[in-house]
Amino acid sequence: MSEKNVRNVYTVKVIVSLCLQYQVKQKKTLHKTPGCITDVQDILFLHYFPQPRTSKIELQLQIRLNHTYKNKHKKTDCCASVFVLLISLFFPLSKEERFAFLTEWYDSTAALQRRYQLMYYPKDGSVEMFDVKNQRTFLRRTVYDDIQQDDLFLGNRVTVFSRQLHLIEYADQYTANKLGIKKERTLAILKPDVVTKIGDFLELIYSSNLIVTKAKMSCLTCNQAADFYAEHQSKPFFNNLVQYVSSGPLVAMELMGTDAVSAWRRLLGPTDSPTRRESPQNVRSQMGAEGIKNVGHGSDSLAAAARELEFFFPSTVGLGPGNTARCTDCTCCIIKPHAMSEGLAGKILNSISKAGFEITALQMCMVSELCSGPCMVLEIHGNDVPKRFREFCGPADPEIARHLYPTTLRALYGKTKVRNAVHCTDLPEDGVLEVKYFFTILDG
Repeated sequence: MSEKNVRNVYTVKVIVSLCLQYQVKQKKTLHKTPGCITDVQDILFLHYFPQPRTSKIELQLQIRLNHTYKNKHKKTDCCASVFVLLISLFFPLSKEERFAFLTEWYDSTAALQRRYQLMYYPKDGSVEMFDVKNQRTFLRRTVYDDIQQDDLFLGNRVTVFSRQLHLIEYADQYTANKLGIKKERTLAILKPDVVTKIGDFLELIYSSNLIVTKAKMSCLTCNQAADFYAEHQSKPFFNNLVQYVSSGPLVAMELMGTDAVSAWRRLLGPTDSPTRRESPQNVRSQMGAEGIKNVGHGSDSLAAAARELEFFFPSTVGLGPGNTARCTDCTCCIIKPHAMSEGLAGKILNSISKAGFEITALQMCMVSELCSGPCMVLEIHGNDVPKRFREFCGPADPEIARHLYPTTLRALYGKTKVRNAVHCTDLPEDGVLEVKYFFTILDG
Protein backbone atom coordinates (compact mmCIF):
# COMPACT_ATOMS: atom_id res chain seq x y z
CA MET A 1 0.00 0.00 0.00
CA SER A 2 1.33 3.43 -0.94
CA GLU A 3 2.30 5.97 1.70
CA LYS A 4 -0.63 8.19 0.65
CA ASN A 5 -3.17 5.36 1.03
CA VAL A 6 -1.74 4.39 4.41
CA ARG A 7 -2.05 7.97 5.56
CA ASN A 8 -5.64 8.21 4.30
CA VAL A 9 -6.67 4.97 6.02
CA TYR A 10 -5.07 6.14 9.26
CA THR A 11 -6.83 9.51 9.02
CA VAL A 12 -10.25 7.91 8.47
CA LYS A 13 -9.66 5.73 11.54
CA VAL A 14 -8.79 8.81 13.56
CA ILE A 15 -11.99 10.56 12.43
CA VAL A 16 -14.10 7.53 13.39
CA SER A 17 -12.36 7.31 16.76
CA LEU A 18 -12.87 11.01 17.41
CA CYS A 19 -16.55 10.83 16.51
CA LEU A 20 -17.06 7.85 18.85
CA GLN A 21 -15.30 9.69 21.66
CA TYR A 22 -17.30 12.79 20.95
CA GLN A 23 -20.59 10.90 20.92
CA VAL A 24 -19.94 9.61 24.45
CA LYS A 25 -19.84 13.14 25.82
CA GLN A 26 -22.61 14.58 23.58
CA LYS A 27 -25.01 15.02 26.45
CA LYS A 28 -22.58 17.36 28.15
CA THR A 29 -21.48 19.39 25.16
CA LEU A 30 -24.43 19.59 22.80
CA HIS A 31 -26.39 21.90 25.06
CA LYS A 32 -23.91 24.64 24.17
CA THR A 33 -23.80 25.27 20.46
CA PRO A 34 -20.59 27.38 20.39
CA GLY A 35 -18.84 24.85 22.66
CA CYS A 36 -19.89 21.98 20.43
CA ILE A 37 -18.42 23.58 17.33
CA THR A 38 -15.26 24.79 19.09
CA ASP A 39 -14.52 21.41 20.72
CA VAL A 40 -14.77 19.58 17.42
CA GLN A 41 -12.63 22.15 15.64
CA ASP A 42 -9.90 22.09 18.29
CA ILE A 43 -9.67 18.30 18.19
CA LEU A 44 -9.57 18.26 14.40
CA PHE A 45 -6.88 20.88 14.06
CA LEU A 46 -4.85 19.15 16.75
CA HIS A 47 -4.79 15.94 14.67
CA TYR A 48 -4.73 17.36 11.15
CA PHE A 49 -2.93 20.67 11.38
CA PRO A 50 -0.02 20.50 13.87
CA GLN A 51 1.52 23.28 11.80
CA PRO A 52 0.04 26.81 11.92
CA ARG A 53 -3.63 26.65 10.98
CA THR A 54 -4.55 27.24 7.37
CA SER A 55 -7.03 30.09 7.48
CA LYS A 56 -8.86 29.06 4.30
CA ILE A 57 -9.48 25.51 5.52
CA GLU A 58 -10.37 26.74 8.98
CA LEU A 59 -12.92 29.15 7.57
CA GLN A 60 -14.43 26.52 5.29
CA LEU A 61 -14.71 24.04 8.14
CA GLN A 62 -16.22 26.62 10.47
CA ILE A 63 -18.86 27.56 7.89
CA ARG A 64 -19.77 23.96 7.21
CA LEU A 65 -19.97 23.00 10.87
CA ASN A 66 -22.08 26.00 11.80
CA HIS A 67 -24.34 25.50 8.75
CA THR A 68 -24.83 21.83 9.58
CA TYR A 69 -25.52 22.43 13.25
CA LYS A 70 -27.92 25.31 12.66
CA ASN A 71 -30.07 23.29 10.25
CA LYS A 72 -30.38 20.15 12.37
CA HIS A 73 -33.66 19.68 14.18
CA LYS A 74 -32.07 17.16 16.55
CA LYS A 75 -28.81 17.95 18.28
CA THR A 76 -27.80 14.29 18.38
CA ASP A 77 -27.31 14.43 14.60
CA CYS A 78 -24.38 16.85 14.94
CA CYS A 79 -21.60 14.31 15.51
CA ALA A 80 -22.52 12.04 12.62
CA SER A 81 -23.08 15.02 10.34
CA VAL A 82 -19.61 16.34 11.20
CA PHE A 83 -18.19 12.95 10.28
CA VAL A 84 -19.96 12.92 6.87
CA LEU A 85 -18.83 16.46 6.10
CA LEU A 86 -15.24 15.75 7.05
CA ILE A 87 -15.05 12.70 4.85
CA SER A 88 -16.41 14.69 1.88
CA LEU A 89 -14.12 17.65 2.66
CA PHE A 90 -10.82 15.80 2.98
CA PHE A 91 -11.43 12.65 0.90
CA PRO A 92 -13.49 13.34 -2.22
CA LEU A 93 -14.09 9.95 -3.84
CA SER A 94 -13.95 11.22 -7.40
CA LYS A 95 -14.11 14.31 -9.54
CA GLU A 96 -17.37 13.19 -11.12
CA GLU A 97 -20.03 15.89 -10.90
CA ARG A 98 -22.62 15.27 -8.22
CA PHE A 99 -25.50 17.33 -6.86
CA ALA A 100 -26.69 16.80 -3.30
CA PHE A 101 -29.92 17.87 -1.60
CA LEU A 102 -31.42 17.50 1.84
CA THR A 103 -34.92 16.10 1.39
CA GLU A 104 -37.96 15.23 3.46
CA TRP A 105 -40.38 12.34 2.98
CA TYR A 106 -43.58 11.93 4.95
CA ASP A 107 -43.97 8.36 6.19
CA SER A 108 -47.75 8.07 6.45
CA THR A 109 -47.54 4.69 8.20
CA ALA A 110 -45.46 6.01 11.09
CA ALA A 111 -46.77 9.58 10.75
CA LEU A 112 -43.17 10.83 10.72
CA GLN A 113 -41.22 13.25 8.56
CA ARG A 114 -38.06 11.40 7.52
CA ARG A 115 -34.94 13.07 6.13
CA TYR A 116 -32.67 11.81 3.40
CA GLN A 117 -29.71 13.19 1.53
CA LEU A 118 -30.33 12.73 -2.18
CA MET A 119 -27.33 12.61 -4.51
CA TYR A 120 -27.79 12.94 -8.27
CA TYR A 121 -25.05 12.11 -10.80
CA PRO A 122 -25.78 13.83 -14.15
CA LYS A 123 -23.19 11.77 -16.02
CA ASP A 124 -25.40 8.67 -16.06
CA GLY A 125 -28.61 9.92 -14.41
CA SER A 126 -28.07 7.82 -11.29
CA VAL A 127 -29.23 8.62 -7.76
CA GLU A 128 -28.13 7.67 -4.28
CA MET A 129 -29.86 8.20 -0.93
CA PHE A 130 -28.49 8.50 2.60
CA ASP A 131 -30.65 8.17 5.73
CA VAL A 132 -29.81 11.24 7.82
CA LYS A 133 -31.25 10.03 11.15
CA ASN A 134 -29.80 6.51 11.08
CA GLN A 135 -26.59 7.61 9.35
CA ARG A 136 -26.52 4.83 6.80
CA THR A 137 -26.93 4.35 3.08
CA PHE A 138 -30.59 3.99 2.21
CA LEU A 139 -30.25 3.50 -1.56
CA ARG A 140 -27.05 2.59 -3.32
CA ARG A 141 -26.20 4.41 -6.49
CA THR A 142 -28.75 3.36 -9.10
CA VAL A 143 -29.59 4.63 -12.56
CA TYR A 144 -33.01 6.32 -12.36
CA ASP A 145 -34.38 7.86 -15.55
CA ASP A 146 -37.39 9.59 -13.98
CA ILE A 147 -35.29 12.43 -12.52
CA GLN A 148 -33.63 15.04 -14.70
CA GLN A 149 -31.30 17.86 -13.70
CA ASP A 150 -34.04 20.40 -14.46
CA ASP A 151 -36.14 18.81 -11.68
CA LEU A 152 -33.58 19.69 -9.04
CA PHE A 153 -34.50 22.96 -7.39
CA LEU A 154 -35.52 23.91 -3.88
CA GLY A 155 -39.21 23.47 -3.17
CA ASN A 156 -39.74 20.87 -5.89
CA ARG A 157 -40.90 17.31 -5.22
CA VAL A 158 -39.31 14.35 -6.95
CA THR A 159 -40.25 10.71 -6.62
CA VAL A 160 -37.62 8.01 -6.19
CA PHE A 161 -39.06 4.50 -6.21
CA SER A 162 -42.47 5.56 -4.84
CA ARG A 163 -41.03 7.94 -2.24
CA GLN A 164 -42.03 11.54 -2.89
CA LEU A 165 -39.09 13.63 -1.70
CA HIS A 166 -39.40 17.34 -0.97
CA LEU A 167 -36.16 19.17 -1.77
CA ILE A 168 -35.72 21.53 1.18
CA GLU A 169 -32.03 22.50 1.17
CA TYR A 170 -28.76 22.20 -0.71
CA ALA A 171 -26.53 19.61 0.96
CA ASP A 172 -23.23 21.15 -0.13
CA GLN A 173 -21.88 24.43 -1.37
CA TYR A 174 -21.07 23.11 -4.85
CA THR A 175 -24.73 22.24 -5.48
CA ALA A 176 -25.85 25.62 -4.13
CA ASN A 177 -23.39 27.45 -6.39
CA LYS A 178 -24.12 25.36 -9.45
CA LEU A 179 -27.90 25.03 -9.29
CA GLY A 180 -28.99 27.80 -6.95
CA ILE A 181 -27.34 30.79 -8.57
CA LYS A 182 -29.82 33.17 -10.20
CA LYS A 183 -32.75 30.76 -9.66
CA GLU A 184 -35.78 32.93 -9.10
CA ARG A 185 -39.54 32.65 -8.68
CA THR A 186 -41.96 35.14 -10.16
CA LEU A 187 -45.69 35.61 -10.63
CA ALA A 188 -47.14 35.52 -14.13
CA ILE A 189 -50.76 36.44 -14.82
CA LEU A 190 -52.70 35.91 -18.03
CA LYS A 191 -55.45 38.53 -18.08
CA PRO A 192 -59.09 37.74 -19.00
CA ASP A 193 -58.80 38.42 -22.76
CA VAL A 194 -56.11 35.78 -23.34
CA VAL A 195 -57.10 32.99 -20.93
CA THR A 196 -58.33 30.88 -23.85
CA LYS A 197 -54.79 30.94 -25.26
CA ILE A 198 -53.15 29.49 -22.17
CA GLY A 199 -51.81 26.55 -24.20
CA ASP A 200 -49.80 28.90 -26.41
CA PHE A 201 -48.39 30.68 -23.35
CA LEU A 202 -47.37 27.43 -21.67
CA GLU A 203 -45.47 26.37 -24.79
CA LEU A 204 -43.76 29.76 -24.87
CA ILE A 205 -42.85 29.49 -21.18
CA TYR A 206 -41.35 26.01 -21.52
CA SER A 207 -39.44 26.96 -24.66
CA SER A 208 -37.89 29.83 -22.66
CA ASN A 209 -36.47 27.40 -20.07
CA LEU A 210 -38.92 28.50 -17.38
CA ILE A 211 -40.84 26.01 -15.28
CA VAL A 212 -44.46 26.37 -14.15
CA THR A 213 -44.49 25.21 -10.52
CA LYS A 214 -47.98 26.46 -9.60
CA ALA A 215 -51.01 27.47 -11.65
CA LYS A 216 -54.58 28.41 -10.93
CA MET A 217 -57.53 29.87 -12.82
CA SER A 218 -59.29 32.44 -10.62
CA CYS A 219 -61.92 35.14 -10.70
CA LEU A 220 -61.04 38.20 -8.65
CA THR A 221 -63.63 40.36 -6.96
CA CYS A 222 -63.32 44.12 -7.31
CA ASN A 223 -61.95 44.33 -3.77
CA GLN A 224 -59.36 41.61 -4.44
CA ALA A 225 -58.27 43.30 -7.67
CA ALA A 226 -57.99 46.64 -5.86
CA ASP A 227 -55.87 45.04 -3.13
CA PHE A 228 -53.58 43.40 -5.67
CA TYR A 229 -53.03 46.63 -7.62
CA ALA A 230 -52.99 48.91 -4.54
CA GLU A 231 -49.67 50.47 -5.65
CA HIS A 232 -51.46 51.95 -8.68
CA GLN A 233 -54.29 53.46 -6.63
CA SER A 234 -53.23 57.02 -7.41
CA LYS A 235 -52.94 56.39 -11.16
CA PRO A 236 -55.71 57.60 -13.51
CA PHE A 237 -56.19 54.11 -14.99
CA PHE A 238 -56.68 52.39 -11.60
CA ASN A 239 -60.48 52.04 -11.70
CA ASN A 240 -60.49 50.76 -15.29
CA LEU A 241 -57.73 48.29 -14.44
CA VAL A 242 -59.65 46.92 -11.46
CA GLN A 243 -62.84 46.54 -13.51
CA TYR A 244 -60.98 44.82 -16.36
CA VAL A 245 -59.06 42.35 -14.19
CA SER A 246 -62.23 41.41 -12.28
CA SER A 247 -64.34 41.09 -15.45
CA GLY A 248 -63.59 37.41 -16.03
CA PRO A 249 -61.31 34.49 -15.20
CA LEU A 250 -57.55 34.92 -15.25
CA VAL A 251 -54.71 32.44 -14.84
CA ALA A 252 -52.02 33.01 -12.19
CA MET A 253 -48.78 31.02 -12.37
CA GLU A 254 -45.61 30.70 -10.36
CA LEU A 255 -42.67 30.50 -12.75
CA MET A 256 -39.20 29.37 -11.77
CA GLY A 257 -35.94 29.60 -13.64
CA THR A 258 -32.75 31.54 -14.17
CA ASP A 259 -33.52 35.26 -13.80
CA ALA A 260 -37.22 34.37 -13.93
CA VAL A 261 -38.38 37.90 -13.05
CA SER A 262 -36.65 39.58 -15.99
CA ALA A 263 -37.15 36.58 -18.32
CA TRP A 264 -40.95 36.67 -18.03
CA ARG A 265 -41.12 40.46 -18.33
CA ARG A 266 -38.89 40.24 -21.40
CA LEU A 267 -41.30 37.72 -22.97
CA LEU A 268 -44.26 40.01 -22.26
CA GLY A 269 -42.54 43.12 -23.60
CA PRO A 270 -42.98 46.81 -22.71
CA THR A 271 -46.31 48.02 -21.33
CA ASP A 272 -46.41 51.28 -23.30
CA SER A 273 -47.45 51.17 -26.95
CA PRO A 274 -44.65 53.27 -28.59
CA THR A 275 -41.87 51.18 -27.03
CA ARG A 276 -43.81 48.02 -27.85
CA ARG A 277 -43.86 48.81 -31.55
CA GLU A 278 -40.09 49.18 -31.54
CA SER A 279 -39.68 45.54 -30.42
CA PRO A 280 -42.41 43.60 -32.27
CA GLN A 281 -41.19 40.13 -31.26
CA ASN A 282 -42.64 40.18 -27.74
CA VAL A 283 -46.06 38.83 -26.77
CA ARG A 284 -47.69 42.19 -26.14
CA SER A 285 -46.74 43.39 -29.62
CA GLN A 286 -48.27 40.32 -31.21
CA MET A 287 -51.37 39.83 -29.04
CA GLY A 288 -51.92 42.83 -26.79
CA ALA A 289 -54.50 45.55 -27.18
CA GLU A 290 -53.99 49.12 -26.08
CA GLY A 291 -53.85 50.44 -22.53
CA ILE A 292 -54.65 48.11 -19.64
CA LYS A 293 -55.58 45.19 -21.93
CA ASN A 294 -51.95 44.23 -22.37
CA VAL A 295 -52.07 40.42 -22.16
CA GLY A 296 -50.50 39.78 -18.79
CA HIS A 297 -48.72 40.83 -15.65
CA GLY A 298 -45.23 40.09 -14.36
CA SER A 299 -43.63 40.92 -11.03
CA ASP A 300 -41.08 43.71 -11.36
CA SER A 301 -38.74 42.57 -8.56
CA LEU A 302 -38.04 39.62 -6.28
CA ALA A 303 -39.72 41.41 -3.37
CA ALA A 304 -42.82 42.07 -5.46
CA ALA A 305 -42.80 38.46 -6.66
CA ALA A 306 -42.78 37.13 -3.09
CA ARG A 307 -45.66 39.43 -2.11
CA GLU A 308 -47.75 38.69 -5.20
CA LEU A 309 -47.19 34.93 -5.04
CA GLU A 310 -48.42 34.96 -1.46
CA PHE A 311 -51.56 36.75 -2.67
CA PHE A 312 -52.51 34.06 -5.20
CA PHE A 313 -50.84 31.02 -3.56
CA PRO A 314 -50.96 31.75 0.18
CA SER A 315 -49.05 29.57 2.62
CA THR A 316 -52.23 29.22 4.69
CA VAL A 317 -54.63 26.74 3.08
CA GLY A 318 -58.06 28.13 2.25
CA LEU A 319 -57.02 31.76 1.80
CA GLY A 320 -56.50 33.64 -1.43
CA PRO A 321 -58.71 33.93 -4.53
CA GLY A 322 -60.99 30.98 -5.20
CA ASN A 323 -61.07 28.77 -8.28
CA THR A 324 -63.54 29.01 -11.15
CA ALA A 325 -65.06 25.52 -11.04
CA ARG A 326 -68.79 25.46 -11.85
CA CYS A 327 -69.40 21.84 -10.82
CA THR A 328 -72.32 21.45 -13.24
CA ASP A 329 -72.48 19.79 -16.67
CA CYS A 330 -68.79 18.99 -16.46
CA THR A 331 -66.14 16.32 -16.54
CA CYS A 332 -62.66 16.08 -15.04
CA CYS A 333 -59.39 15.90 -16.96
CA ILE A 334 -55.97 15.43 -15.35
CA ILE A 335 -52.78 16.05 -17.30
CA LYS A 336 -50.48 13.46 -15.75
CA PRO A 337 -47.06 14.19 -14.20
CA HIS A 338 -45.02 12.70 -17.03
CA ALA A 339 -46.76 14.94 -19.57
CA MET A 340 -46.17 17.96 -17.34
CA SER A 341 -42.45 17.21 -16.95
CA GLU A 342 -42.10 16.66 -20.72
CA GLY A 343 -43.58 20.09 -21.42
CA LEU A 344 -46.69 18.70 -23.14
CA ALA A 345 -49.27 20.62 -21.11
CA GLY A 346 -49.48 23.48 -23.61
CA LYS A 347 -49.96 21.14 -26.57
CA ILE A 348 -52.65 19.14 -24.72
CA LEU A 349 -54.55 22.31 -23.74
CA ASN A 350 -54.41 23.55 -27.34
CA SER A 351 -55.72 20.21 -28.60
CA ILE A 352 -58.61 20.33 -26.13
CA SER A 353 -59.54 23.88 -27.17
CA LYS A 354 -59.29 23.12 -30.89
CA ALA A 355 -61.65 20.17 -30.40
CA GLY A 356 -64.30 22.61 -29.17
CA PHE A 357 -64.20 21.87 -25.43
CA GLU A 358 -64.45 24.70 -22.92
CA ILE A 359 -61.95 24.73 -20.02
CA THR A 360 -63.74 26.44 -17.14
CA ALA A 361 -61.31 25.67 -14.28
CA LEU A 362 -57.61 24.82 -13.99
CA GLN A 363 -55.08 24.28 -11.25
CA MET A 364 -51.87 22.40 -10.55
CA CYS A 365 -51.69 20.11 -7.54
CA MET A 366 -50.01 17.05 -6.05
CA VAL A 367 -52.12 13.91 -5.77
CA SER A 368 -50.95 10.89 -3.76
CA GLU A 369 -52.22 8.49 -6.44
CA LEU A 370 -50.20 10.43 -9.07
CA CYS A 371 -47.15 11.01 -6.91
CA SER A 372 -44.39 11.18 -9.51
CA GLY A 373 -44.82 14.95 -9.79
CA PRO A 374 -47.32 17.79 -10.10
CA CYS A 375 -50.33 17.33 -12.35
CA MET A 376 -52.75 19.81 -13.91
CA VAL A 377 -56.46 19.37 -13.22
CA LEU A 378 -59.09 20.77 -15.59
CA GLU A 379 -62.84 21.18 -15.47
CA ILE A 380 -64.27 20.65 -18.98
CA HIS A 381 -67.74 22.13 -19.39
CA GLY A 382 -70.48 21.38 -21.92
CA ASN A 383 -73.47 19.26 -22.86
CA ASP A 384 -72.96 15.50 -22.56
CA VAL A 385 -69.30 16.34 -21.99
CA PRO A 386 -68.22 13.23 -19.97
CA LYS A 387 -69.01 10.91 -22.88
CA ARG A 388 -67.70 13.21 -25.60
CA PHE A 389 -64.47 14.02 -23.78
CA ARG A 390 -63.79 10.39 -22.91
CA GLU A 391 -64.02 9.55 -26.60
CA PHE A 392 -61.65 12.43 -27.38
CA CYS A 393 -59.09 11.05 -24.89
CA GLY A 394 -59.14 7.64 -26.60
CA PRO A 395 -58.28 4.13 -25.36
CA ALA A 396 -56.12 3.80 -22.24
CA ASP A 397 -53.38 2.05 -24.25
CA PRO A 398 -51.66 4.63 -26.49
CA GLU A 399 -50.55 1.94 -28.96
CA ILE A 400 -54.14 0.87 -29.55
CA ALA A 401 -55.20 4.51 -29.69
CA ARG A 402 -52.61 5.27 -32.38
CA HIS A 403 -53.93 2.43 -34.56
CA LEU A 404 -57.67 2.99 -34.09
CA TYR A 405 -58.08 6.67 -33.13
CA PRO A 406 -54.90 8.50 -34.17
CA THR A 407 -56.24 11.99 -33.41
CA THR A 408 -57.10 11.34 -29.75
CA LEU A 409 -55.08 12.81 -26.86
CA ARG A 410 -53.58 9.50 -25.76
CA ALA A 411 -52.60 8.62 -29.32
CA LEU A 412 -50.85 11.98 -29.73
CA TYR A 413 -49.18 12.35 -26.32
CA GLY A 414 -49.31 8.99 -24.53
CA LYS A 415 -46.28 6.73 -24.02
CA THR A 416 -47.49 3.60 -22.20
CA LYS A 417 -50.63 2.31 -20.49
CA VAL A 418 -49.52 4.09 -17.31
CA ARG A 419 -48.00 7.16 -18.96
CA ASN A 420 -50.93 7.79 -21.22
CA ALA A 421 -50.90 11.61 -20.92
CA VAL A 422 -54.33 12.24 -19.39
CA HIS A 423 -56.96 10.88 -17.05
CA CYS A 424 -60.62 11.49 -17.79
CA THR A 425 -63.84 10.69 -15.97
CA ASP A 426 -65.18 7.28 -16.99
CA LEU A 427 -68.80 7.41 -15.83
CA PRO A 428 -71.06 10.40 -16.60
CA GLU A 429 -72.36 10.50 -13.02
CA ASP A 430 -68.79 10.80 -11.69
CA GLY A 431 -67.90 13.99 -13.59
CA VAL A 432 -69.25 16.45 -11.00
CA LEU A 433 -67.94 14.31 -8.12
CA GLU A 434 -64.37 14.31 -9.45
CA VAL A 435 -64.42 18.05 -10.16
CA LYS A 436 -65.73 18.75 -6.66
CA TYR A 437 -63.01 16.56 -5.17
CA PHE A 438 -60.17 18.44 -6.84
CA PHE A 439 -61.54 21.97 -6.80
CA THR A 440 -63.51 21.95 -3.54
CA ILE A 441 -61.97 19.40 -1.15
CA LEU A 442 -58.28 19.54 -2.17
CA ASP A 443 -58.41 23.30 -2.73
CA GLY A 444 -59.49 23.80 0.87
